[in-house]
Amino acid sequence: MKKSKMFSMRFTEADFERIKRSAEKSRLDMTGYITAAALDRKIVVIDGLDQVVSELKGVGRNLNQLTTLCNMGKIKCPDLNEAKRRFGEVFDAVYALSGRGRDTGSGREVV
Repeated sequence: MKKSKMFSMRFTEADFERIKRSAEKSRLDMTGYITAAALDRKIVVIDGLDQVVSELKGVGRNLNQLTTLCNMGKIKCPDLNEAKRRFGEVFDAVYALSGRGRDTGSGREVV
């Protein structure tokens, strides 16, 4: 979305530093943080999510390789129902941590 409007604000030094720390904590730039806060959007930080996403991508690549080998007839297609179920559980847990699903109360911080 193109941002075409500009808004200028003045802060006390203390307020500016507090907002800056909160923006850094939320991993947003100042504009993104102030916009989200002004629009009453919940800001959720999930520590370690980068590692989870990296692992899930690795699992996805492995599943794609298995699918390719099955389609080529090089291996007998394995039963992946258990893997599918577990993958769904991981997705549900990440979704809950994001604040969109059920709150598990761990690993998440609302700034």
